[in-house]
Amino acid sequence: MKGRVAPPVLRTDRLTLEPLRADHAEEMSEVLAAPELYDFIGGVPLTATELRARYERMLAGSPDPEVSWCNWVIRLRAEDCLVGAVQATISPGYPGPAAQIAWMVGTPWQKRGIAKEAALALVDWLRQLPVRCVIAHVHPRHRASAAVAEAAGLSPTPDTHDGEIMWRLVLDTV
Repeated sequence: MKGRVAPPVLRTDRLTLEPLRADHAEEMSEVLAAPELYDFIGGVPLTATELRARYERMLAGSPDPEVSWCNWVIRLRAEDCLVGAVQATISPGYPGPAAQIAWMVGTPWQKRGIAKEAALALVDWLRQLPVRCVIAHVHPRHRASAAVAEAAGLSPTPDTHDGEIMWRLVLDTV
């Protein structure tokens, strides 16, 4: 895949996945404020200022021109509020480009199928690109995240990275 990929607006029945902007930081700092969100992935909640700085770095893009950082915030349209985020890092690979994906939904909106719906939309979008493989890293005790990966069509592999299980979906290329 030549050149960077820009994330488009993606819509599902209930959600709008909006390409990340720095000004999402204020609302997202509240969405991602619960310390338990970081139990499996590490880290701590960031302030709006810290999150804005992180978003600005992300929006500047990868220093590698062959790698695309695609980031979205998840808007629950019925409540007109942000509820989480999804991302895909698309890079060259063998036998073709690969996308590493991740998702996070704020605790008040969990157990409503939002992460699943957003991950499915993300994988459906990746199918339209010349991406050959979708990968997610899931902590072995994070059953909810494993369920999202499975719903998005990924399967666990015997491979691990930093203690997390690598889940993979090989896509048919046109």
